[in-house]
Amino acid sequence: MTGQGIVQLAEDIAREAHKGQLDKAGVEYIAHPERVAEGVRTHGGGDEAVAAAWLHDVLEDCPATEAGLREQGIPDSVIETVLAVTKLKNEPVEAYCARVVANPTALRVKQADLNDNTDPARTALLPEEMRTRLSVKYAYVRSLLGLPRQV
Repeated sequence: MTGQGIVQLAEDIAREAHKGQLDKAGVEYIAHPERVAEGVRTHGGGDEAVAAAWLHDVLEDCPATEAGLREQGIPDSVIETVLAVTKLKNEPVEAYCARVVANPTALRVKQADLNDNTDPARTALLPEEMRTRLSVKYAYVRSLLGLPRQV
């Protein structure tokens, strides 16, 4: 399968998996993976990184499985990145971030994810209390990942 084919397959899987989901601001959730994928592409990520960006939340937020992704034709290298950025239930954030840092592609995807999650245009739509709580949370995650604070 070509690189672009992998990206299209990942996009199709993500669109189906997130169908009907809304984000914290009530916007269709699929717009988030779309922006993360674009952010990865814009910052030099190749097709496998972009595919992982499309899929970065499907194992965490949807009934999708690692085996299901493999059966649908997603390459192991992309699945490894998706697994690296998938936070496990009750997993300490420090362990999660250590796993992300150990995979350079996962770190690229997570940085694009954080950039989107902290975009002032998006956070302005959230209640003040939630905005403050998420700001503190994401600043801590950035510090654990060795990423600069977004301004």
